[in-house]
Amino acid sequence: MSGTRTLILMRHGKSGYPPATRDHDRPLAERGERQAALAGRWMSDEGLRVDAVLCSTSTRTRQTLERTGVRAPVTYVEDIYGGDPDDVLETIRIHAPAEASTLLVVGHEPGMPQTALTLDPSGFIDRFPTSAYAVLTVSQPWDRLGMTPDPDAHLVGVRVPREE
Repeated sequence: MSGTRTLILMRHGKSGYPPATRDHDRPLAERGERQAALAGRWMSDEGLRVDAVLCSTSTRTRQTLERTGVRAPVTYVEDIYGGDPDDVLETIRIHAPAEASTLLVVGHEPGMPQTALTLDPSGFIDRFPTSAYAVLTVSQPWDRLGMTPDPDAHLVGVRVPREE
């Protein structure tokens, strides 16, 4: 597939902190459930039609994806959990379907915002709270993303879903 692709890098919703629960297993808090659902509505309202999803294996990222209402094939990848930009980009290169024109990656902070800024160093991210997502356009195929600079990579914006 040639041409411009859309990459959405999303941080999980606000999580809860149940006693004696490992970090990987923390669930979403009620606020996180609402934020994630709102993020999904915003993506839909923006016309972001997701073709494929790569998601961290953590409970809160899985629940975030579920709450967005995004219906696309999903691959759960352990390397996104705690991953830095190199890990996230390698995950995309290995697991993103070549035919996908819009890819959603659901993960954690600082991996998601740092990956956006790695792809577009001229971009600016003021903050990246829970359920935030960055939208980028890229021209490289998924299996080459981040291997060399993409002069056409552009951070379109960061959305912070909050109820008004």
